[in-house]
Order: sequence, then C-alpha cells, then structure tokens
Amino acid sequence: MKKTLAIIIGLCLLCLGLSACNPNNNNNEPSASGTGESKVLIVYFSNTGTTENIAEMIAEKTGGTLHEIIAEVPYTSADLDYYSGGRADQEQADSTARPAISGRVENIEKYDVIFIGYPIWHGQAPRIISTFLESYDLSGKTIIPFCTSHSSGIGTSDTNLHSLASSAEWKSGRRFSSSATASDVSSWIDTLDLK
Repeated sequence: MKKTLAIIIGLCLLCLGLSACNPNNNNNEPSASGTGESKVLIVYFSNTGTTENIAEMIAEKTGGTLHEIIAEVPYTSADLDYYSGGRADQEQADSTARPAISGRVENIEKYDVIFIGYPIWHGQAPRIISTFLESYDLSGKTIIPFCTSHSSGIGTSDTNLHSLASSAEWKSGRRFSSSATASDVSSWIDTLDLK
C-alpha cells in the first residue's frame, strides 16, 4: 500500500514538474512579448454586451489579448437612461469628464496594435474612453477604434479621440451593429494592413 502511494505521489510530482517546464503553459494573462505571440490588445467598454461581442470576434481573428474597461463606479440602468439628465447624459455633455477606471492594462508597452471599442453615447465615445487613452503613453502604437450602435453611425466619435493620444498612429474606425457577424469583423480587419 505504501509503495503504491509512493508511486502515485511520484507520478503526480513528475506531471507537475513537466507542466511547469512547458513553454506553452499560460499563466493568468497572455503575454504580448516573445516570438510568435500576438502583440495586439483589444480594449473595450461595454454595458450591454454588444461591444464585448465584437471585441471577442476581433480577438479570435487577431489572436490578441482582451481587456475590458470597467468603471470604478458601475453604470446603472438609471445612469444610462438617455435624455433623462442621468449620469451618462451629464458626462457626455461635459468634454472634461473623466470617469474613473477600475484596474489597468499590465505591460501595455509590449503591445504594438490596440483596438479600442465602445458603444456610441450621444454620437460620441463614452468619456471613460478618454480616461483610458489619457492614462497611458501610447506613443508609436497603432490605434484602431471600433464602436457599436443600434442606429447611429461612427460619425466623428473616432477622430475626436485622436488628440487624446496624438503620438499614436490612428487608423479609421468602424461601426458595427448588434447583428454583425464574425465574417463582417474579419473582412474589416483584412482591410487594415496590419503587420
């Protein structure tokens, strides 16, 4: 019995040791550095899941790392009740509003391409996107906006963000509806001429 137990323990330790030595073994967050690994980051802010869905499609196509922007003070349905004078209305009316974000992107310097996604709020990106862009040095990075809306187009929501990271290379953004497919997203990414 003791011999059998010792063999089982030995095999378990061997398996653990081999797993720890495996270079393909991922820890908590995928790395953006190293040969053959993606240097693409997909950052998104989503309340209803529509923008998150597009972000996931981009990650699938590019092999990039997903990062959700989470408000330090979560938005309630009352906050998002348009034209009621609620929180979202107030923030969008104030170009200096910078809602706080919970958490940060670790090692952002390792990413070369950053997709940044958001829903359209009153024709623009939510002010929390401004908070994100102003929180990092994005010099030399390629930034690609994408947004979601049920009825509004992208308008100037993407170009109005350029001044918040003026040392980055900006590519034209794209608006997606809730019915966008993985094929729609893939076709768009193919036009971006990413390295």
